[in-house]
Amino acid sequence: MQLLVLPGDGIGPEITAATLRALNVLNDCCSIDIRWTEADIGLKSLREQGTTLPEAVLEGVRAADGVLLGPVSHYEYPSRQEGGINPSGELRTRFELFANIRPCRSLSDLSILRRPMDLIIVRENTEGFYSDRNMVAGTGEFMPDENMALSVRKITARASGQVARAAFELARGRRKKVTAVHKANVLKLSDGLFLREVRKVAADYPDVALEELIVDATAAHLIRTPDRFDLIVTTNMFGDILSDEASELCGSLGLGGSISVGDGICVAQAQHGSAPDIAGRGIANPTSLMLSAAMLLDWRGRRDGDTALIDAAAAFEQAVGKVLTNPATRTADLGGALSTEAFTDAVCAAIARSSAAGQAA
Repeated sequence: MQLLVLPGDGIGPEITAATLRALNVLNDCCSIDIRWTEADIGLKSLREQGTTLPEAVLEGVRAADGVLLGPVSHYEYPSRQEGGINPSGELRTRFELFANIRPCRSLSDLSILRRPMDLIIVRENTEGFYSDRNMVAGTGEFMPDENMALSVRKITARASGQVARAAFELARGRRKKVTAVHKANVLKLSDGLFLREVRKVAADYPDVALEELIVDATAAHLIRTPDRFDLIVTTNMFGDILSDEASELCGSLGLGGSISVGDGICVAQAQHGSAPDIAGRGIANPTSLMLSAAMLLDWRGRRDGDTALIDAAAAFEQAVGKVLTNPATRTADLGGALSTEAFTDAVCAAIARSSAAGQAA
């Protein structure tokens, strides 16, 4: 399996290096062959190449079996005309990565929830209120005069149907329930179109229950009754906000994995941002990117029918989980004392122990 690795900005290089260390251990312990090439994006490539997303990187995405994308500081970038392209948004639209998949599973002593959470949010990934990526030219946000700002929300039948199908496929392997989250009581046309397409897809999955829920009620139920949810499917901005809420309720935004998938392309990316305030201090928590990398391995393994990759993904996820369950082996953001390097040591050791136990059995 050949990966393209894009470390990104801020803490991106640190948590990417940690994730690659763990992948090396998986190679040794799980009889797999993951290789990678690294390329610069973000502020470093802006300084050296005049763009935050060089064309050679885009060509590399097409050729790779998967992409590992570190956090980016796109808020700090100059305009697109000055080379400041948001790599995350550009990859999603350029390669039509229509589904952003974010599992949220609570850890009992880190979560503030009274009931456990175990759900997946499947978020449409290419349009919605994201004005930097919903027009073929220009932006969906504009100012007719200095005292008025307008923003266009784009919802299409194609994208809505694609993300709905991804959610229903995942639900078939879980508890067979999909909750379509919307605001059709206000956004009657755009969310009405989204719901129309979700219902069409639901007709192809009679074994999966469909529930429809307004977004503000969903935000409340994630706190009060998180166990009512299995798969949530929703539009871009709603999904972004709800997945951050769900991850924090589970224990931390830094605990959630995330992949963006399209037809044949998968990008693994941490849910959180680049945290430039702690960059270079060796205290960043690499959990989110590690779990995202595990999701990428699982996606590729299932796509190719490669059981070794699927098993390696499970071993990686389980190792991270075991380390997190012990308060003594957590990073400082979770109340522990471990540095990025020490946490990575613990994850690598957990992978090795699991492999040794499996071989002994």
